[in-house]
Formats: sequence, structure tokens, C-alpha cells
Amino acid sequence: MAAALAPYTVEAYNTAKVSENKIHDDEVAKKFGFGGGLVPGVDVYAYMTHLPVERWGRAWLEHGIAECRFAKPVYDGDRVSVSATEAADSLDIKLECRGILCATGAASLPAPVAPPRLSEFEQIAERASRPPADDKSLPVGAWLGVEPVPATAELAAQYLRDVRETSPLYAKEGLVHPVAVLRMCNFALTRNVTFGPWMHVGSRIQHFAAARIGDALGVRARVTGNYEHKGHLFVDIDALVLADDTRPIARVAHVSIYRPRQLAAA
Repeated sequence: MAAALAPYTVEAYNTAKVSENKIHDDEVAKKFGFGGGLVPGVDVYAYMTHLPVERWGRAWLEHGIAECRFAKPVYDGDRVSVSATEAADSLDIKLECRGILCATGAASLPAPVAPPRLSEFEQIAERASRPPADDKSLPVGAWLGVEPVPATAELAAQYLRDVRETSPLYAKEGLVHPVAVLRMCNFALTRNVTFGPWMHVGSRIQHFAAARIGDALGVRARVTGNYEHKGHLFVDIDALVLADDTRPIARVAHVSIYRPRQLAAA
């Protein structure tokens, strides 16, 4: 018999109002038919991670699995409700606001698995200059890297504030919120190419270790898809997030619309 966990509620916060990605800007987003600037997908995912951590604790950060898919926008100030139904050792997760279903996902805690060998992921420097995103700058098979991001105590605390996290686990055990994992995947793209307004639309995450304060977070990523679907141009990457370039934190299949159909048709 499936059992429902108590819903988790949070007031959404747009952390990217002044970012380079203007899909998070109110005026630009409205031109795309949205009600305002979109709360970043990585932060929507962050809200969804609260229940798996509540259910399994640190173990989920060390070897859990998650999926997230974003269907409708979440806006700054929205009262978000995250609910989960447990069945067959997994959680089916829904995120709702404004009376509509905005995101869905799943989480589970299988037995630990060995991470991929580092040699399977090419180490490459962040590009010195960023060309526009297209099929030439993001060809299938291309490798992407970034300069490491120090996970300072200040940054870890900022992440917790940004996503309105209420779990005491992170501060108590000196851990970095898993929002950092998907932010590193975004960095693999944004620090190597330039975009117009773009959207992260979903990810699948396999954790191998919890990120800790003091780690230097990096990513090695390979472009696995660059294609058109329903007028949008998509890019898929297979990313390995690392601590200190030696300790695998997570492997992520990360999907983004890098040129919405409104721009592709312009």
C-alpha cells in the first residue's frame, strides 16, 4: 500500500533575476508568453529534494537516484507545495503551485554502485572564449569543462538561503545542498557557450557521494544530443560532477532547451 509523506511547502525565490539568462527576467519572459521571470529549474529541483532527504537522510545524498521534469513555470513568490507518494522503495514526487502541476520527479535509494572511471570522462579546460550556442559549438561528442568552484562555508550557506531549505542536515554535517550538482551542469554549458534566453527542462541524477564544505567542485561533461523537437533546439549532456577532480559526486543526464522556438523562428 502506497503511503504519502507530509507535503513540503516553500515560497519560491528567483535567484537569477539579474543573470545572463534573460528567461529569468520578468519583461523578457513575458515576451515568451510566461507570467514573469522563471525560477531556475535547478532551484525547482532543489525544492523537490527536501522529501528524499527527509525520507532517507544523508544516505540519499551519497547513493540515491533522482529524476526531475519541468512542465510549467514557477514564479518568484509562488507558494510551492511538494508532495510524494512512496511505493516500491521509491518516491513519486509532484510539485504544484497556483493550482497546477509544475514539475514531476522520482527518487529512490538503491544499493550503492561504483562510479564511472575518471578515464571515461575527458578532462578539458573551460573555453577561453564562448561562441554562440549552436550545432557547431555544441556538437555531439564534444567535451566541456569548467574552472573548479570552491564550496566555501559562505557559498553553502547562500545555497541554503536561496532555496529556502529547512532541513538542518546540511549545516549540521557540513554538507553542500544538491542544488550545487545541477548548477555545475549548467556551468558546463554557460561557461563554454553563450545563450539567448534558455531553459533547463529535466535531469536524471545518480549520486555517489555527498558534496562537502571545502570541496572544489568541478564537472566533466560530454554533449550527447543536439536536436530539434517541436520547434525548440535541445542540448543533452552526460556530466560527471567531481570534488577536487578526484571524487565523483554525481553523474547527471541533463536536458536543456538552448534555443526556444520563439527565437529559432526569428
